[in-house]
Amino acid sequence: MNNNTNKLLKWALLLSIFTIFYNLVEGIVSVFFGAKDETLALLGFGVDSFVEVISGIGILHMVLRMKYSKVVTQDKFEKTALRITGYSFYALTLGLIAASVINLIEGATPHTTFAGIIISSISILTMYWLMKSKLQVGKQLNSDAIIADANCTRTCFYLSFILLAASLLYELFGIGFIDTLGSLGIAYYAFKEGKESLEKAKTGNLACCDDDECKSDIKEINN
Repeated sequence: MNNNTNKLLKWALLLSIFTIFYNLVEGIVSVFFGAKDETLALLGFGVDSFVEVISGIGILHMVLRMKYSKVVTQDKFEKTALRITGYSFYALTLGLIAASVINLIEGATPHTTFAGIIISSISILTMYWLMKSKLQVGKQLNSDAIIADANCTRTCFYLSFILLAASLLYELFGIGFIDTLGSLGIAYYAFKEGKESLEKAKTGNLACCDDDECKSDIKEINN
């Protein structure tokens, strides 16, 4: 392994570690304020962050393996992490849908969504940086897996925009169902991520992704 590759792998490792710790902190803060302010969108966003921690541990394990040999498929540990991630996302999807229905029936509304505005704004900036950094190192290492991980970060980027839109619109107009719509948007992406995680676990394919940008990036390094 040449010196440049070793440096790139160290950078990929640091990005993986940062992703885990960031999602952990984001999850704690989001769940706390989501429960305190009774905003379902922020609560769902926080739980999603916790699930991303499980996914991130699998990615970290994979990057550590890359330091010693070429990684061409998921190993047992990574497949287990993907299965737990996938079923957790499905559970989150069902929970958010059920809670959304209850909120609509009872007419429940958040006390405030100001925390959601702050958290989502920070997340947008952080996820954009992570997405671009992972994509760059993935291309330099010719790694389908790291590029696919960058695609997962892109999904978190989109989720942050959903939370920001729902939180900002509710804070401006006070329309109760806006927070519920935001939570359903998060449920949609949670379902999508769950499906993708289980497909990866089943096939062992490192580059399993539905996003056109992700497929284009992987095709670019394989040509």
